[in-house]
Amino acid sequence: MQKQESPTYLKAITIRDPSDVHSIKEDIKKNMILILRVTPLAQKDVEQLRKVVEELYSIAKNSGSDIARLGEERIIVAPTNVKIWKPEYDLK
Repeated sequence: MQKQESPTYLKAITIRDPSDVHSIKEDIKKNMILILRVTPLAQKDVEQLRKVVEELYSIAKNSGSDIARLGEERIIVAPTNVKIWKPEYDLK
């Protein structure tokens, strides 16, 4: 009999307030793939957005997750078993 793996879920979230980080942290612990839209917070307070992104980066790295930017408006967080392809930039 084959062992059935639990599914990995993808969830899209709009960050409107720094308090949204708590629920995002819980989703990271559940090994979800998260697509985070940051535009509403960026329009309100860029400094607050910077702090939220730094906190999310720290949470992701501490949990072994991968995190990257998707264009100007979104961030993706992937669980430990999923890696985000990032091109190597040639800085000449």
